[in-house]
Amino acid sequence: MTANPTTELDARYGEDGAAATPWPTVEALLGAAELYWLTTVRPAGGPHQTPLIGVFHDGALHFCTGPTEAKAHHIGRNPRVLMSTGANALHAGTDIAVEGEAVRVTDDATLTVLARAWEDKYGDEWHFDAHDGAFHHESGAALVFRVEPARAYAFGKDPYSHTRYTFA
Repeated sequence: MTANPTTELDARYGEDGAAATPWPTVEALLGAAELYWLTTVRPAGGPHQTPLIGVFHDGALHFCTGPTEAKAHHIGRNPRVLMSTGANALHAGTDIAVEGEAVRVTDDATLTVLARAWEDKYGDEWHFDAHDGAFHHESGAALVFRVEPARAYAFGKDPYSHTRYTFA
C-alpha cells in the first residue's frame, strides 16, 4: 500500500486562489474511473498508448492484458508506464496522471481479490477466474499488473490547478 505522498501545488499552472487537490480525493477519483489510458514505452523508445479498464486497489492501479499484446511486450522490456484518467472537459473535473513501474501480480490469493474487484466495478461481463498466476476467461489468460505511484499529478479545471505528488 502506498504511503501518503509529498503534495505540492504548482501555482504557475493554476488560477489565483486554487488549492492543491488532496491525495485522498485523487484516490477516490482513481477508484471511480471507468476508463484509464496506459502509456508504455516501445522498444525504439517511442510511446504506445491504449485505453483500458482497471481497478485502484490497495494504493495502486491494476490492469490486465493478454500475454501477446503490445503493452505486455513493452512492459517486459521496460516496466515504466504512465496511467491516466479524467474528465474529458475543459472547465470541469480533474485529470490525473500516475507514473510508476508495472509489476506483474502472480499470487493467486491477490488475483482472486482483484478479480472480485473487477467484477464488483464492471459487472459480470468482466468475470475472471484467478489461478496459475493470471486471470482466466473465455478468451484465454490475461496477465495482471500493479502500478504503484512513484509520482502523480492532478489537474483541476474548476478552478485550474496543478498538484504534484511524490512518493518515497
